[in-house]
Amino acid sequence: MGKIKVTQTKSRIGQTVRQKRTLDALGLTRMHKTVEVEGTPQVMGMVNKVLHLVNVEKVK
Repeated sequence: MGKIKVTQTKSRIGQTVRQKRTLDALGLTRMHKTVEVEGTPQVMGMVNKVLHLVNVEKVK
């Protein structure tokens, strides 16, 4: 797959420890931070778990 841009748009405050660790694993440590990651099945699974906290865009 291609690369994707993941941006944290909502706060991690009040979320479960598991969701906070997932954000950390994606490299999202604060609000409005954007990371560019490879769209592997493992990463897509992590993104799906925190989809309510992030925005996802495909990189061309």
